Amino acid sequence: MAMNTGKALTGGIIAGIVLNVLDFLWNSVVLADRMKADLDGFKPGMYDAMNNSTAMWTFIICDLVIGLILIWTYAAIRPRFGPGPKTAITAAFIIWITAGVVMTNYLTAGMMSMRTWWIVAFLWLVNLIVAGWIGARFYAEDDAPATAAA
Repeated sequence: MAMNTGKALTGGIIAGIVLNVLDFLWNSVVLADRMKADLDGFKPGMYDAMNNSTAMWTFIICDLVIGLILIWTYAAIRPRFGPGPKTAITAAFIIWITAGVVMTNYLTAGMMSMRTWWIVAFLWLVNLIVAGWIGARFYAEDDAPATAAA
């Protein structure tokens, strides 16, 4: 069965928007003091550099791309795992594990404490599950109603 590219793009963009909102809340509101302490402890001024408009646009675009990859992954594994939230969570875990490997660089470079890394890793998993579940609700194959997907 062929992937419904239009609905995958729609679900992916929606998942990316959800990721953007959640990432902003966690990183710029809830964890702001912790992130500032860790990043500025690594290199003074780094937190501010990572929160300027250029960096923000980069984060926004990255979250949109990750949302697209997340729902593409959901659509790709859906024929084997079936439609619904369990498949969306499986897709989220796939992306989370991949991102976790990359995020380990922050830890090994000394940019984050172990505690902050685990907090961010856990919250990133929550973000991916929520974004995957919401984005998957907009994906359906063929002409099936999108709400039947999840």
